[in-house]
Amino acid sequence: MLGQIDHAVAPAAQPVVAVLGQRSRVAALPQHLPSGWRMRMLPDLDDVRAGELVVLSGATARGVRTARSLLPPVTRIVALIDDWAPAELVSGVLDAGADVCVRGGHPGILAGHLVACRRRQLAERWATLDLG
Repeated sequence: MLGQIDHAVAPAAQPVVAVLGQRSRVAALPQHLPSGWRMRMLPDLDDVRAGELVVLSGATARGVRTARSLLPPVTRIVALIDDWAPAELVSGVLDAGADVCVRGGHPGILAGHLVACRRRQLAERWATLDLG
């Protein structure tokens, strides 16, 4: 049963990309991720772990909205859509809470967006660190 997922918010030391949805769209992604990164295919949002970068492959606005409502607010959600998807879908997934929307295409482009998401994730972690 899907319910609010309670995870710690610290990113994993070795980045993990958790993918839900269409496997064929991300089959070549691991070869384009930086060294030490892993990719996990998940059957359900309940399997997402704290700190993972979440890719919704074949994303819809409804799917992003569901993920955003169940995952901690700090979770980075990347919506992967078709190259030819209409602009309404792009705006729909972004309005629903995706941090990034990537049109299909070369897996290196998706990998670049994931690296950028990871950098923002770490920057926010350090920006909110209480040193007092």
